[in-house]
Amino acid sequence: MIAAPIRLVFFGSDAIALPLLDWLASREGAALAKIVAVFTQPDRPVGRGQRIASNAIKNWAAARDLPVLQPEKLTDEVRAQLAGLSPDLSLVMAYGHIFRDPFIATPRLGTLNLHTSLLPKYRGASPIQTAIASGERETGVTLMRIVRELDAGPLADSERVAIAPLDTALDVETKLAAASVALVARALPRIAAGTLRFDEQAHAAATFCRRLERTDGALDFAAPAAELAARINGLSPWPACALTTAGHVVKIGRADATVGHETAAPGTILGHDGQGLLVATGNGVLRLRELQRPGGRMLAASEFLRGFPVSPGTLLPSTPMSSLQSATPFRR
Repeated sequence: MIAAPIRLVFFGSDAIALPLLDWLASREGAALAKIVAVFTQPDRPVGRGQRIASNAIKNWAAARDLPVLQPEKLTDEVRAQLAGLSPDLSLVMAYGHIFRDPFIATPRLGTLNLHTSLLPKYRGASPIQTAIASGERETGVTLMRIVRELDAGPLADSERVAIAPLDTALDVETKLAAASVALVARALPRIAAGTLRFDEQAHAAATFCRRLERTDGALDFAAPAAELAARINGLSPWPACALTTAGHVVKIGRADATVGHETAAPGTILGHDGQGLLVATGNGVLRLRELQRPGGRMLAASEFLRGFPVSPGTLLPSTPMSSLQSATPFRR
């Protein structure tokens, strides 16, 4: 006898979940789980005009005539709506709400979360960006049970992805979106069979990251070039690191550190080597490979400099950089 597909309610608000949703709606995914409803954040104002718009997850569900719920808070009334769907499982990915215990326990098989780090590293709101900015060469997506404490639930499985030297947060997000498909495809048969095992995290090894702010794009050129390059790539495309020259704020899209030693003051423009704009730092040379002027688009440095020359010897101002990770939770 073929088991009926798991009745699954999906909670998510970010486009990173779209490849997973597409797989769940495919013949292979639908044989394992049936999406009976989608919970996502309420419509919000977006863009310069602050026009109210729905997110990518709502649009995906609406295109397939799936019930969409957009509560501002997960109240008792909303929990009753969830119960009315008779779910076997709730699956969460980048949703944006905190779950209370009654909500977690409503589905017959519980509530599972896909977190975009290799837990216990990088619990919190910006795991992709912080992993890259911290110089990691590997990250992943982890399947876990949700508990009240932030990203502290027991772990079932993970799927690892490599972080290449020039990967931005958007590049790694794309890899993790694909990795979530492989992870869920592996887990769903074991969930249905009751054989998926969960193990406690090594809580003493946990690190934490916080919600990013626009001011996190500041750069202190006294820091080592490798640290600056990692931060630039990790915070691209948002909030984006930037430099100020000739009264203009120039966004940086991608960077790396070059081999060599310079005695110029940190922040000094050294020239262009054909691949990027070279800047002296506290240790090594930073190469800025992609740049964007106000109102323009992101360009390769060589193309950017043809229309916006930056003279060697120019000293770029430095600004202290706020820490993105901690061994203890950040205060909200």
